[in-house]
Amino acid sequence: MLWQSLVTLVGPEHAVRIFGVTLVGVTAETGRKVLLSLVVVAVLALLARGVEALSRLALSGDSHVQTRFYWRQGVRLAVGVVGLLALLSIWFDDPTRITTAAGLVTAGVAIALQRVITAFAAWFIILRGRLLRVGDRIVMGGVPSDVISLGFLRTTIMEMGQPPPVQSAEPAIWVEARQYTGRIVTVTNDKIFDEAVCNYTRDFPYIWEEMHLPVPYTADRERAERILLAAAEHHTVKTTELGAEALRELRRRYLVDSPEMKPRVYWQLTDNWLAMSVRFVTRDRGVREIKDAMSREILSELTKAGIQVASTTFEVTGLPPVQVSLEERSRAQARQRA
Repeated sequence: MLWQSLVTLVGPEHAVRIFGVTLVGVTAETGRKVLLSLVVVAVLALLARGVEALSRLALSGDSHVQTRFYWRQGVRLAVGVVGLLALLSIWFDDPTRITTAAGLVTAGVAIALQRVITAFAAWFIILRGRLLRVGDRIVMGGVPSDVISLGFLRTTIMEMGQPPPVQSAEPAIWVEARQYTGRIVTVTNDKIFDEAVCNYTRDFPYIWEEMHLPVPYTADRERAERILLAAAEHHTVKTTELGAEALRELRRRYLVDSPEMKPRVYWQLTDNWLAMSVRFVTRDRGVREIKDAMSREILSELTKAGIQVASTTFEVTGLPPVQVSLEERSRAQARQRA
């Protein structure tokens, strides 16, 4: 047939010859290795998908989100290692050739893929070092966010806004609270070696927050303080609700003193008013809703107590003497009469 005359196998290794040209390295054995490699990759891919599907069925529900994530990561890593070993055994049947090839490949990869290797190494540190997990609220790469996916090379995060006092970050954020902006950001894992990673939820799922209220010096200051404390105790985390186990774990892992947990009001003297700051403990999420409820209650109670919120005012204590000359006006009137 025509194709048999155009494509032939020659020599003891059955090298492929096309149009009389022998292709270097393309032999019947090479074709069998390529076919076997494709079969191995396909089988491993199907096996990985099957195991992940079984894990989703066995570990369904929101309570097993972390377990499903680590199980999926473990399956992918195991499949990758098994696949690499299988391909090496198919293509390199001589151990000396494997050693030589591995040395050349390692040297080339180390030079060309430094950042990739660093990111992959950072993935192991993230998992073993308990830096962050899926679902944690963090600041990574300068982006405040929640972790929604953790890959071998990249961490995918859902960006959230920041309160106005900390909105100087780039890129600009238009949401003035720790709520989602809708942007999904991808950060390479190697950022953990270059920048600090702030974690809101890893060991202690509570944060300290503050609200500030300017009160006139002539107002009932003690009543204003009681209103602030009542609102904080009503809407924020009760001391009895704080996880004693979480506190013990925090003190066990780190050298920290026993922090103040009860709401407290601090006073600060200014030129215009008395600045009251109420400090309280709340959970890492839902802070904006809590502050909104506290603001409504505080404003209502201040109105009932007849206490106004202070604002910048100016008091005129004196004026320079003013002289008004009527001479020019009198002349104009005389010319009109004339």
